[in-house]
Amino acid sequence: MSSELVYLVLGLGLLLASILPRVVEGRAMSVPMVVLGFGFLAGLVIPGRDPMSPLLDARATSHLAEATVIISLMGVGLALERPLNWRTWSPTWRMILVAMPLTIAAVALLGWWAVGLSVPAAILLGAVLAPTDPVLADEVQVGGPVTEGAVEGAQDGDVESEEDEVRFTLTSEAGLNDAAAFPFVYLGLFLMGRGAWQEWGLEWVLWTLLGKIVIGCVVGWVAGRALGSLLFRVRLGGRRVAEIGTPLFALAVTFAVYGLTELIHGYGFLAVFVAALALRSAERNHGVHTELHTFIERSEMLLTLVLLLMIGAAMSAGLFAGLTWGGAALGLLLVLVVRPVVGWVSLLGCTQADRAERAAIAWFGVRGVGSIYYLAYALSSEHVEEGLELWSVVGFTITVSVVIHGLLATPVMRRLDERRHRETGAAAERPAIS
Repeated sequence: MSSELVYLVLGLGLLLASILPRVVEGRAMSVPMVVLGFGFLAGLVIPGRDPMSPLLDARATSHLAEATVIISLMGVGLALERPLNWRTWSPTWRMILVAMPLTIAAVALLGWWAVGLSVPAAILLGAVLAPTDPVLADEVQVGGPVTEGAVEGAQDGDVESEEDEVRFTLTSEAGLNDAAAFPFVYLGLFLMGRGAWQEWGLEWVLWTLLGKIVIGCVVGWVAGRALGSLLFRVRLGGRRVAEIGTPLFALAVTFAVYGLTELIHGYGFLAVFVAALALRSAERNHGVHTELHTFIERSEMLLTLVLLLMIGAAMSAGLFAGLTWGGAALGLLLVLVVRPVVGWVSLLGCTQADRAERAAIAWFGVRGVGSIYYLAYALSSEHVEEGLELWSVVGFTITVSVVIHGLLATPVMRRLDERRHRETGAAAERPAIS
């Protein structure tokens, strides 16, 4: 495909995406669904194209997806209102510590049994498909920071989304599981290229699973607090840095924290998310958080839509060439059975969410950009003979997730919101007992 056609398709796709939010608002449809379909049609009608080549250029795709993920993680951290602690984040910890390992194990088993992948490739597939990505179903994520700037001019109900356990859990889960999947991606790669597990098993547990996580948490928290002090305590020309208005500060923090953490071999994804939480906690209600989040959100959406256009174009030019009936069954089972079941099991006994909320959290395990990044990273790091099969299964699963979750997100969340408002109103009308 010529560069001129690339710019044309990209421009038309992004133009479409810029007006779609108003069109699909309140409807059982999402912007990612339409952009994916546009990319598919573009791949069909544009002559002389090879839409698979950008996606299969694993190194380039991994860098684009990497930038998208870290920007998304900064946005997630800035959006969350709830201070980080063990009790109030209980549903999130359950989804990370119970649901995610169970998902990896189930997908790996299905990949080995139904798709015929080798054990290392099956484990890699499980790790690749483990992260969730609510940005592809906007209705199920927290809307943004509730700050002084956000409250002014907000519509009724706009500032209460943080009290919604479904949106909070799905958003915070997405913030943590992008990093939590990394040790298992390495596990699959180690099994492929580093010989018997006895030679590297202890290193994987102590360093890859534990050490790099600790580094990510420490660097992220220290950097976030330091940058928060810079924003809210340092004065330039008699004004605090936060009052000058510097939305690029969010990107600066994102890239600097990620680069520093990766240089010292920690998990940069985790560090960026933790840094965002620490930055937000420095002065939680300041309106600058809204400015930073808005800028990050727009940057994230731009990169996400570019990736969706690439996937859509690749779909019409051979992305599913390696897809077998077993691979298609795996994708459908993950979306329709595995995630809902392991999510529900993980939340049993959780008092923060009622039955309907637990069902919604378990159901909306949207797959997306994180899966693209991990697969591209793995294929650029190690020779994987089943690379095309993995791309086909991952691409199919993302497509199924975007369509099914995109169709159901609006009606399901609307019903939950209406029920919550009724319960809130009934509680307010109840006379106090003297």
